[in-house]
Amino acid sequence: MELAYWIVAALLALFYLYAGGKKVIQSQEQLLPMMGWVDRVPMPVVRTIGTLEVLGAAGLILPPLTGIAPWLAIAAAVGLLLIQAGGIVVHVSRGEARLIGLNIALLVTAAAAAWLGTTLL
Repeated sequence: MELAYWIVAALLALFYLYAGGKKVIQSQEQLLPMMGWVDRVPMPVVRTIGTLEVLGAAGLILPPLTGIAPWLAIAAAVGLLLIQAGGIVVHVSRGEARLIGLNIALLVTAAAAAWLGTTLL
């Protein structure tokens, strides 16, 4: 089960480092073609979401890797799960229900990471 956690956590961390990093670094105009919702969300909120995603990615990897407070990995996974729940709400409210497939996949994967993270305690 520990190996399964590391596989899931590594994949999630890579995704969130990339997606969160883009939200932190790129301008609204650069993000718009890939993330249509940024046109209605203030950029400080977009940057905050990106920062939370990067911190969540670090939280999935660093605590279990160092052995310091490994329960933080579960908290990070739950936090990423909540971010995706919010993403689903945003897409549905914009009439973009057909775009929530990735959000659902990431939500389920974050839930799996949270569950698998219990093997690290």
